[in-house]
Amino acid sequence: MMHRLCHLGAIAYGIIQRQSCEIISSRIRCKISNENILRALSVTASVCEKKPTVKALRSMKPKSTNDTLQQFVDITQVRTIGGNGGDGQISFLRLWVNDRAGPDGGDGGHGGHVIFEASSNVKDLKHINSVIKAKNGEKGYSKNCFGKNAEHNVVNVPIGTIVRDVSGTILADLDKTGMMFIAARGGAGGHGNAFFTSDTQQAPEICEYGATGEDLQYVLETRSMAHIGLLGLPNAGKSTLLRAISRARPKVAAYPFTTLKPHIGMIQYDDYEQVAVADMPGLIEDSHKNRGLGITFLKHAERCAALVFILDITVDEPWKALETLKYEISQFNEKLNERPHIIVANKIDLPNAEINLQLLREHINLPIIPISAKIGTNISTLLNEIRTLYDNLKANTSEENSELFM
Repeated sequence: MMHRLCHLGAIAYGIIQRQSCEIISSRIRCKISNENILRALSVTASVCEKKPTVKALRSMKPKSTNDTLQQFVDITQVRTIGGNGGDGQISFLRLWVNDRAGPDGGDGGHGGHVIFEASSNVKDLKHINSVIKAKNGEKGYSKNCFGKNAEHNVVNVPIGTIVRDVSGTILADLDKTGMMFIAARGGAGGHGNAFFTSDTQQAPEICEYGATGEDLQYVLETRSMAHIGLLGLPNAGKSTLLRAISRARPKVAAYPFTTLKPHIGMIQYDDYEQVAVADMPGLIEDSHKNRGLGITFLKHAERCAALVFILDITVDEPWKALETLKYEISQFNEKLNERPHIIVANKIDLPNAEINLQLLREHINLPIIPISAKIGTNISTLLNEIRTLYDNLKANTSEENSELFM
């Protein structure tokens, strides 16, 4: 009997062990199959995944028919005046029990400062008045009441604003958000007669006037004006192109120098990125010698991260226009020719444009984008090239200048 029981126990143990092995092996097979499925899904996803293409958005909203001309101001001269301090008070306290209770004249409040603060909420200097004043401090009162200090006049300026004095010396470079520069300090408040009370002078009848605030002049310049700058000779079609790619409305006419101050337009893309493009006045020969708009124009070009050379393809020998543009900016600043740039041949819709385009490609061994800003030919190609140029600039921009590039 005991022998049969031992035999049945061995058989039961073998059956249990076999079943446990089968369960473990089935779990392993399920795990391997799941891993293979996930691997197949990942391979399928990687094969089906495509690099997204960024497209420029064309606003469907009609442009305003009113006069909405807005010009970009990147340099201005300002006069800053700090607030005057409040005058001290001469007063003596008289009570019903003591008509000679002593001096109780309070001090005047301090005048306010004029402060420039770098902010990302503003992009240019057109909101800054030619004269900036701070409030004066309040005068002192009797019963030892001091005058109220005036609030400071804080003026927001774009990030990267350079503050110079009239002689041209750089005083401050506001290259980070929140950086401040005290342009004009307010005057200190005057003391009242209670301040001058001493053991030897119990009833002083003197007080102080408030100090006068500083009165100084500065020149403000923005380091960065736009991501892309449009360069070209007069009547090359810069303003027409800016109208075609943005909602900006610079003046367009058939005579040269219709643009006297830069205009800024924003190109919007479907990934919510915005690229600022500046339309600058036309450049002529000997601009580096201050001929025409001269040095003022070249300073505008210096404040753009990349350049787009716009050539009028209908003129004779259009490659000479490109040589003139590069020569003038190199005479002003040699590093301007080293910046990323695009060459655009405009007015391709006019007669003889195709012939001049072939001649231009023979003389210039660089990529050329033929467009028609008036009709819209190849505008989408140009917008894609501008976005590629912008992405490369953004990738190469250091972390220190990332705020200036935004």
